[in-house]
Amino acid sequence: MLLETLNPAHFNITSLVPEAMPVATVPILVLMCFLFLIWNHEETSSVPGPGYCMGIGPLISHGRFLWMGLGNACNYYNKTYGEFVRVWISGEETYIISK
Repeated sequence: MLLETLNPAHFNITSLVPEAMPVATVPILVLMCFLFLIWNHEETSSVPGPGYCMGIGPLISHGRFLWMGLGNACNYYNKTYGEFVRVWISGEETYIISK
């Protein structure tokens, strides 16, 4: 008798979900998409450098400085982006100016 009451085949799943659920999820999904677009919006900078890309760019930039060292990473970014480069070190926007 206990196994019969715990068997999920005896329950009608549609009776457990209220009818207003699909109507309420549409505005929530639209709001979440709007907030994601605002969070993902990137101010365009006139200074070249790696993109922000939801915070992944700063992690990659900082990791490159840790892995390659300051001098080699600066040389890499200068070859890739030019003499004036914007990178992130320890989560802070940093400018590399060199010739």
